[in-house]
Amino acid sequence: MKKETKDQKKNNTVSKPRGKNKDRPAKGSGSSSHSKGEQKSRKFEERGTQEERTPRKFDARGPKEDRTPRKFEGRGPKEERTPRKFEGRGSRNPRGLDDRKPQRKFDGFSREQEEADEETFVIIGKNPVMEALRSGQDIDKLLVMKDNTDHVLKKIMDNAKKRNIIVNSVDKAKLEYLSNGENHQGIVALMAPFPFSTIDDVINHAKKKGREPFVVILDHLTDPHNLGAIIRSANVCGADGVIIPSRRSASLTAVSVKASSGAVVHTPIVKVTNLSQAIEELKKKGFWIMDADMKGRPYYKADYKGSLAIVIGNEGVGISPKIKKQCDFSVTIPIYGEIESFNASAAAAIIFAEAAKQRLQ
Repeated sequence: MKKETKDQKKNNTVSKPRGKNKDRPAKGSGSSSHSKGEQKSRKFEERGTQEERTPRKFDARGPKEDRTPRKFEGRGPKEERTPRKFEGRGSRNPRGLDDRKPQRKFDGFSREQEEADEETFVIIGKNPVMEALRSGQDIDKLLVMKDNTDHVLKKIMDNAKKRNIIVNSVDKAKLEYLSNGENHQGIVALMAPFPFSTIDDVINHAKKKGREPFVVILDHLTDPHNLGAIIRSANVCGADGVIIPSRRSASLTAVSVKASSGAVVHTPIVKVTNLSQAIEELKKKGFWIMDADMKGRPYYKADYKGSLAIVIGNEGVGISPKIKKQCDFSVTIPIYGEIESFNASAAAAIIFAEAAKQRLQ
């Protein structure tokens, strides 16, 4: 046999088909594949020349002058636009914007509807109202949420009616208005302005119980929750009164009364204009002044007997320097963790408990 030359082998090879596998002939079929001249037209060659191509998505809009106006182009020039929702109602500003305040949640409610002014003392919550009734406080009116089925509220209403106290059923929104959005538990009591006591009243309160007076002084606390919680702890631990400043301090509100769980109606509260002068008055009456501070002896090693006043400082800055100079000694609570200090109400409860242990046991 004659050997084939390289040129003969090259001419005898079959050209491989182009394209995907689906365009190739099946094995065993007699049809031959396309030659290079008969290849299929590619994707962009089928569209033809640029003049014959169909217009694309954005080409169909035509020239810019012939296009239809878009969403915001249809409003026309700024001078010809129709006024928007809040435009065109007022004349106090050049744009004519509406200068009226939007309607708030409690619009339509007022204290005058319930014959209550700014001095009216508001008590919210089941336990605080029950304690007010139990202590014989003069309650002007009781507001209870209508259509309630709470047996505790029914019991409170029955006790109030026995004392000839006005009981009204009102909507939930009115209770939320009077309680400043706090959790009212479906009941609000309206009282006369809170009857504050004097330092002499506190001392007489202790004498009636046959013991030395124990007073708590709050140096400009600002959180009403802390105020109520400390008054509650003071009452539980046998304090005869709590002294608070009249300015730059949390006052007795619905929040603080609820936080005290009704202790404000059992504990004499003294409001003074000058805290420093009140401390000097206590000293003249034989009181020892103790303050709770980070630097002091451990609280459980101090002597709490005799006429005693304990000063609790502000949540952030503690006791003011002027008040600090008037104190006779300081106590502290040892810290064993990573946090530097207790909350003001928690620290007060710990110290008051030690005072009650030494004074009353």
